[in-house]
Amino acid sequence: MKILVVDDEVDIQTLFQQKFRKEIREGLVEFAFAISGEQALEYMNLNNHEAVLILSDINMPGMSGLQLLEQIKHKYLAPPPVVMMITAYGDDENYDYAMKLGADDFLTKPVDFSILKEKLKIPTHG
Repeated sequence: MKILVVDDEVDIQTLFQQKFRKEIREGLVEFAFAISGEQALEYMNLNNHEAVLILSDINMPGMSGLQLLEQIKHKYLAPPPVVMMITAYGDDENYDYAMKLGADDFLTKPVDFSILKEKLKIPTHG
């Protein structure tokens, strides 16, 4: 499963690589990282939007995660990538708007990786 993580916090990349070290080694998941909505769209275009799952922060400089979500849902129809929004603010307004734009799921920061793995249907060990 190819996952594109979009977040302006650069330490997110290290965190995901640590939390999914075993799954990456076993070839269950492969990560790509973008630090902006613009960079995420560029990645999607260059890689024939092969990411099957996109995890995107909502609050980023430049294009917000919600704007990115809107672009992805309009532009990449087949196969439609699953988009999970990640935010430090579990507020109803962002949640409702993200769902209206077509978000498939919603996570709050700090990300609970056992819940994320469950949502991704990746077996957790211990």
